[in-house]
Amino acid sequence: MRTFIIWSTLCLLTHISCTANHKPKNEIALTKGQSHQILTTKTAPDTRNIQVALLLDTSNSMDGLIDQAKAQLWEIVNELSYAKCGHSTIQLQIALYEYGNDGLSSREGYIRQVLPFSDDLDEISKELFALTTNGGNEYCGKVIQSSINQLDWKKNDDHLKLIFIAGNEPFTQGPVNYKDAATDALEKDITINTIFCGNYRQGIDTMWKHGADITHGEYSAIDHNHETVHIATPYDDVILKLNHQLNDTYIYYGNRGAQKRMQQKEQDKNAESYSAANAVSRTVSKSSGFYKNKSWDLVDAAEDEEFELEEVVAEELPEQLKGKSKGELKQYISEKSNERKEIQQKIQELNKKRVTYLKNNRKKEESNLEAALLNAIKKQGRKKSFSWEE
Repeated sequence: MRTFIIWSTLCLLTHISCTANHKPKNEIALTKGQSHQILTTKTAPDTRNIQVALLLDTSNSMDGLIDQAKAQLWEIVNELSYAKCGHSTIQLQIALYEYGNDGLSSREGYIRQVLPFSDDLDEISKELFALTTNGGNEYCGKVIQSSINQLDWKKNDDHLKLIFIAGNEPFTQGPVNYKDAATDALEKDITINTIFCGNYRQGIDTMWKHGADITHGEYSAIDHNHETVHIATPYDDVILKLNHQLNDTYIYYGNRGAQKRMQQKEQDKNAESYSAANAVSRTVSKSSGFYKNKSWDLVDAAEDEEFELEEVVAEELPEQLKGKSKGELKQYISEKSNERKEIQQKIQELNKKRVTYLKNNRKKEESNLEAALLNAIKKQGRKKSFSWEE
């Protein structure tokens, strides 16, 4: 069977909530003629962030790791979405780095920031599926240091700030001592979790465990070449049909709107390329609060109090909407919003039955990327008042 680890992970993340009474308020400032641009974004004080930086080894031996990431992404997001933290709103941000690839710049230490912290799940999926392996020279300390210095980490310690680094070469390689990088992370309340692709004892001997221990993180060893097992459920076909209906509720705008709308469909296909179960996991993620597209979708954008429909350029709307008045357009957006909520609710209800079915039919938990990520995120999240329904 095809692997589907990554999608599962993404889906898990989407159901999280936390301890405040109001939703986060994002302020979108748009310039005339450039309705697609998000110039400023403010996160309300009652928002808790889960910031996850994924540092993936893309050397020749890591094809299996990258496949697991692609296959389990949405299920991971979904599992995280079941978290609770009072009434506060949770914002998930994922950053992606690749390292150890000879195709990358030697001056940068064979490291590339693929994506800074982002809540655009389609963009994360696109970049993940574009990764290829080649080479290499794996400098763990260097890539950790780069992620600490380059990413926009939250300052408040109430946020969950995590680095996950996965690879199979000694943790000690490269120009930056991993101890120095880990000490810096500890001072900034960033937890490093290490995932060694190979034998558990070998990972300890090559200092992968010590790299996690410094920040009180988790060390795991996984079989990165193991393919994800697909378990079909009686609810999959209906959920996938609902996905097509869900896609029809999106109204693109802005000069990149049509492109982002196409990207949404492309990531549906990428998920399905691994398995139907992977596509189902992505659909569940799209029904969650983590899947928001205010920069290009009018339904999501209209939820923001600061959004001005009058600023939207008519020429950058779908053809069938270009001749509508502002009043007609508002009515159309409202209808699509109500339609979307109904579809998402149906998906969530079916997913509850799907999750129960999977629990009753899944074999013993395997040692894979998804399990390593979720175990660490839940354990460290509990230290900051996050909880998960069991």
